Amino acid sequence: MTTGATLTAVGRPLTRVDGPAKVTGSARYAAEHTLPGTVYAALVGARTACGRITRIDTSAAENADGVLAVLTHRNLPKIAGPPHLLPSLAGHAAPGESFFPMQDDAVHYFGQPVALVIADSVERAQFAARQVHVDYARSPSVTTLDEGRDQAYEPEAIFAGFLPARTVRGDVEAGFQAATQRLDATYHFAANHHNPIEPSATTAVWDGDRLTLYDATQGIVASQNTVAALLGIPASKIRVHASFVGGGFGCKAMIWPHVTLAAMAARHVRRPVKLALTREQMFTSCGHREEQEQRLEIGATDDGRLTALRHHKLSLTSPFDDWAEPSLSIASQAYACPHYEGVYRLIRGNTMTPTFTRGPGETTGMFALECLMDELAHRIGVDPVQLRLRNHAQYDPATGHPWSSDGAEECYRRGAARFGWQSRNPEPRSRRDGNWLIGTGMATAGYPVFFPMQPQRARARLYADGTAVVQSGTQEFGTGAATAMTQVAADGLGVAVENVRFEYGDTDLPNVAATVGSAGAGMISAAVHTAVTTLRDQMIEQAVADPGSPLHRADPAAVVVRDGRMALRDRPDTGESYCDLMQRHFMTDMDALGSWRPPPPDLPYGLATFGAQFAEVAVDPDLGVVRVRRMTGAFAPGRILNAATARSQAMGGMLWGIGQALLEGTLVDPRDGRWANASLGEYLVPVNADAPDVDIEFVEVADPVVNPLGVKGLGEVGMVGAAAAIANAVFHATGYRARELPIRIEHLL
Repeated sequence: MTTGATLTAVGRPLTRVDGPAKVTGSARYAAEHTLPGTVYAALVGARTACGRITRIDTSAAENADGVLAVLTHRNLPKIAGPPHLLPSLAGHAAPGESFFPMQDDAVHYFGQPVALVIADSVERAQFAARQVHVDYARSPSVTTLDEGRDQAYEPEAIFAGFLPARTVRGDVEAGFQAATQRLDATYHFAANHHNPIEPSATTAVWDGDRLTLYDATQGIVASQNTVAALLGIPASKIRVHASFVGGGFGCKAMIWPHVTLAAMAARHVRRPVKLALTREQMFTSCGHREEQEQRLEIGATDDGRLTALRHHKLSLTSPFDDWAEPSLSIASQAYACPHYEGVYRLIRGNTMTPTFTRGPGETTGMFALECLMDELAHRIGVDPVQLRLRNHAQYDPATGHPWSSDGAEECYRRGAARFGWQSRNPEPRSRRDGNWLIGTGMATAGYPVFFPMQPQRARARLYADGTAVVQSGTQEFGTGAATAMTQVAADGLGVAVENVRFEYGDTDLPNVAATVGSAGAGMISAAVHTAVTTLRDQMIEQAVADPGSPLHRADPAAVVVRDGRMALRDRPDTGESYCDLMQRHFMTDMDALGSWRPPPPDLPYGLATFGAQFAEVAVDPDLGVVRVRRMTGAFAPGRILNAATARSQAMGGMLWGIGQALLEGTLVDPRDGRWANASLGEYLVPVNADAPDVDIEFVEVADPVVNPLGVKGLGEVGMVGAAAAIANAVFHATGYRARELPIRIEHLL
């Protein structure tokens, strides 16, 4: 780019632009769009884990008051073709699993949709759904790791085929032979569910052959493309709106069957249909973090330098897909270890396909690694922070490439200083506060930098009154994206934030990929920045070509813009405003389309965001109760777009780490494959009373590689390492090494 604008908005803790709509209740979510003639749909889920439907009696439901239709495998139209699992960041159709329900009489998992009731009120639809009676011929099922261990297999690839199931570098056996210290531990992780405040919902309305969807999604384009592929209609015939989304955490990243079922129901009854999942159905309809077991072996010298790392994962997947969250990826890159072996093994179970869950893979894989690193530090008498510094990888161990940006060592040092780590007595059970045992622990945080697979686009329009509208077909689900993009646009154009409006949430706008994998801030800001700077450069070029402008014949590279005024960098009194230029030429507006092409896959850099987590816990040795008293996180996510929303993202991840460590676990009843605690009354999540003091520091590192603004993303790295820091603090307090998550009271008694 040939010109510049002074950065005055980016980085500021700007108040959320969507805040007033949310606090006043004027924000409308997917299930709050009620169009004339709207009717309501309710799903009926299978009550067995495996088998076939032998009889389905819909007569009572069909005769219930207000019921318009009952759809089952007997009368639901066939989809255009089988779904193909593809991550939503690819920008194409992204069904959550390679299976679509109600196409035949087979049942593959508990809760699988077997009927859909449509009625004139939500209460009548739910009542009639309970009147649908289904008989099954039940078959043996596999719903837990223990039930399927003898059926485990090693696939060729996982993660929709994007990652190899086996990765080796060096000679891991030679690395263990060179080690004087060797540790071996197996960790078990309960399944987790997302539970955003807004359950998934879709409102579908047809106008002739055109379909409009109001969807709770992390990817409006993914929703559009997925429904188009399943219905066999052009994507141009579908428009998706998502103005407000009440959280996602991964369960709204892929497009699950209920979205297409809503569209099929609306077409069947020829009226708008609203389908909102119940809280219980959120446990059986939108994926989850799979139950898994990880065995980790490390070899090291007596001073703690790693010589070998073997990391094997066993997890439960669906009958259809070789899915495992990539737990071994960042764990294989965090430290300079020359010899490595990582292997994924799967068990086909009677469950829906698992999916992204915040920090997908990194939170579990780094938990195992960071707990074992803490164990190594204790065994050899080295401070845990010093052990990490000693082993920090200056280059990406997987490729040998330099990091696009690093900052990890600074995070260790600054995080430790803020936390007061230097005063720590390393001996377990050495500190008390009354009856409470006090412990402190730390862990490394890390998360890969992901890129979308196609160009990302945005449009910018400048008006003669000095205001601007910037548009991008993305969505806001609580991350603060709309606010940050307003700031990016303001700085790129060189205008005040108050004069910019960012429009989003509509597939008719220039498209970007789904905002998943902490890629949203980087890719959307790149598209917005490209659009606004293209527009800014057009305005400057017009000014320097205009004999009536004070900037006539100036070098465009010497012109900067601030507060809507173009001026020479070295002579700021020489220039004019956008408004002056446009009014002189009788222009009402000018616009530009910006398209940012992500770097190629073979980029010669290691790509990751690093950080360090610290935690203090208090443990009651008589009751086994753990309280997290305070947490500190230091992160190096590249440029910070908004200090307030960035802090909120990091804090949210760290608090979720409390849930991962101490509370969250979904248990299955193997008799029928039912999730036994499918409610917020029994699936425990941290609440305000569990929240400790959280201290966050950002280490801003320049990264000219990842995108124009050097943004690496922050949504997930805040969770990675948090649970391990808590578990390591529990060991320091009690001497108990956690090998199972969540850590329960009975573990500590």
